[in-house]
Amino acid sequence: MKVVFVSYEVFPFAKVGGLADVAGTLPKYLKKHGVDVTIVMPKHRIVEKNAEKFGYEIKKVAEGLSVSHVKTDQKFDIYESVLPGSDVKTYFVANDYYFSAEDVYAGPDLGEQAIFFCAAALDLVKHLDLKPDIVHVNDWQTALIPVYLKTVYRDDPYFSRTATVLTIHNLGYQGVFDPKYLSFAGLPDYVFTIDGLEFYRQLNFLKGGIVFSDVINTVSPTYAEEIQTEEYGEKLDGVLRMRSKDLYGILNGIDYELYNPATDRYIYVNYDVNRLELKWENKVKLQEELGLPVNKETAVAGLISRLVPQKGLDLLVDVMDYLTLFDLQIVVLGTGDEQYENAFRKFQERYPDKVSANIKFDVELAQKIYAGADIFLMPSRYEPCGLGQMFSMRYGTIPVVRYTGGLADTVKEYDPQSMEGTGFGFKKYDSAHLLKAVSKALHFYYREKDHWRRIMTNAMNTDLSWDRSAKEYVDLYKKALAKVGR
Repeated sequence: MKVVFVSYEVFPFAKVGGLADVAGTLPKYLKKHGVDVTIVMPKHRIVEKNAEKFGYEIKKVAEGLSVSHVKTDQKFDIYESVLPGSDVKTYFVANDYYFSAEDVYAGPDLGEQAIFFCAAALDLVKHLDLKPDIVHVNDWQTALIPVYLKTVYRDDPYFSRTATVLTIHNLGYQGVFDPKYLSFAGLPDYVFTIDGLEFYRQLNFLKGGIVFSDVINTVSPTYAEEIQTEEYGEKLDGVLRMRSKDLYGILNGIDYELYNPATDRYIYVNYDVNRLELKWENKVKLQEELGLPVNKETAVAGLISRLVPQKGLDLLVDVMDYLTLFDLQIVVLGTGDEQYENAFRKFQERYPDKVSANIKFDVELAQKIYAGADIFLMPSRYEPCGLGQMFSMRYGTIPVVRYTGGLADTVKEYDPQSMEGTGFGFKKYDSAHLLKAVSKALHFYYREKDHWRRIMTNAMNTDLSWDRSAKEYVDLYKKALAKVGR
């Protein structure tokens, strides 16, 4: 089975969020399960900069290629590399006009940029003769590829037996533009209807992918159910219910080779489930580095996140003054909306012995927090899957979450009677419920030491690896192939 995996960001070539982690890991595990997988992504400016840092080579293999169907004179080049730690070939669509911004999700025109990439990706596939059985696209930036294949390429024998899979990583981002972009894309007018890409008189790229893909999935079973409701459906719940028979939820995983406290080169002291006493040394070192009072007995709660409303930060801001009354230190790492950045900075100024606000993106510090914290906070308003809680569990750091989306699928409330469970959480989106869940976690941390150690052991022994998820994707591909009569 040949799969072309298309994504706007892939770690370590370019990373903004969780999509990069998925795209940089899932293909390696698909390969282990016998899938012949190739990655296609844009050649962002950061790709060259990351080459030396992550130790990969990138070389040009074609240049000056025209883009089919799109009304542009812009050409593209093709570059090639190999996904580090694997033999998965990665090809880059290079164009200095569309992909020269410092930010992965920036450029002169985001609508034109996505259209150019989608069309060029299909030209790249034909130019390199990749002959895919499956084209697997991710999020709105690549969602026009199934539209192209089902319209302007429908009579092209090269793609006649190619099936498409669309993975929705976050329904909140859809790619909505003026209808004029349809002409630029060279797509037929008939797709601009309520049954196609039309969305409140605008053009919705993600909706196009949902309508025209053979199979759709999202990144957790619970989120797959949630997005078919008005509350979580972001005005696409109707079309998702229409495609419900072709909509699946597959939980993301994490790379157990890369994220391993026994070997992680970024953390202060390596440890494993049989040497949990070494985890406290990471806490002490973290406190020292961040200028917090050093005390291995004091509970440390970490939050590593984009600082945006989706992450439930309004709830956390609401209860921060109360949390500082506990014997608890809170470490925040991330960037995002100015209101949250400023809020956490002010909390640090007000409570310098309790709060450390690190308003930046720092991979090394993130790993140190996963290893050095006792509790990990994810009070998300919604969470398609979430990787933070998986990383924290892998490192024996106990998640406190709102039970929504992938958080509900991965974190199980601890039951002291059965001694089963991996964390603590709440359902109602309310700051009082968050405060109660944190208080419960702190009760076990300070007063039930044996139970706390059991929770840590349960969390670290939970299988959240990509190996499990990769098997489900292979089955999903088979379902997609059956849709095109294969």
